[in-house]
Amino acid sequence: MSGQRVRLGVLVSGSGSNLQALLDACAREDFPAEVACVVSNVSTAFALERARKAGVTAKVVDHKAHATKEGFEKALLDTLRAANVEWVCLAGFMRLLSADFLGHYAGRVLNIHPSLLPAFPGLHAQRQALERGVKVAGCTVHFVDAGTDTGPIIAQVAVPVLPDDDEKALSSRILAEEHRLYPLAVRLAVTGKVTLDAARTRVEARATVGELALRNPGATVDPA
Repeated sequence: MSGQRVRLGVLVSGSGSNLQALLDACAREDFPAEVACVVSNVSTAFALERARKAGVTAKVVDHKAHATKEGFEKALLDTLRAANVEWVCLAGFMRLLSADFLGHYAGRVLNIHPSLLPAFPGLHAQRQALERGVKVAGCTVHFVDAGTDTGPIIAQVAVPVLPDDDEKALSSRILAEEHRLYPLAVRLAVTGKVTLDAARTRVEARATVGELALRNPGATVDPA
């Protein structure tokens, strides 16, 4: 593709399967972004190994090493700025970010969550879905604000909850869709195909139906 790629900073805390989906997407020539830096607040996170294997800078900023949240977030910002990060993607990052931090990347922080928000925010979303007996679950990519999974929604995938599902089975089905959805949402966001309007977004793309999934917008969106 022509033009300079947008530089992503990915914040992680765990295994990093959604990071891997972003790394794989960024390895394609037509993708409009590159992962410039991966930062974990947990030194043992396997996501760091994924980054190093891909040749991407991997850093640890341990929240426990800082006396205050402000100090931790300043260290995060310093690390991202040193890598000239333009957009931030949360991929299993288990820390809430303050409004002050988010102000430095206003409208340029994304997160993926394993539910059809605004239903089931926070931890254990798949377990919450099963406990409430819903018949449709899914995942959401949204802009991050200072709340817990409350930011404007960019894209969602709906998947059925099957009669024999337990938390592991449902989580696995949702995770497979997360890996498709996150790179698509990043593409839409960094190329300006998403317009923010207060708590809502307008997305220049269409929905598609795949096997056991409804994607809105869908993976067939024009990459141009």
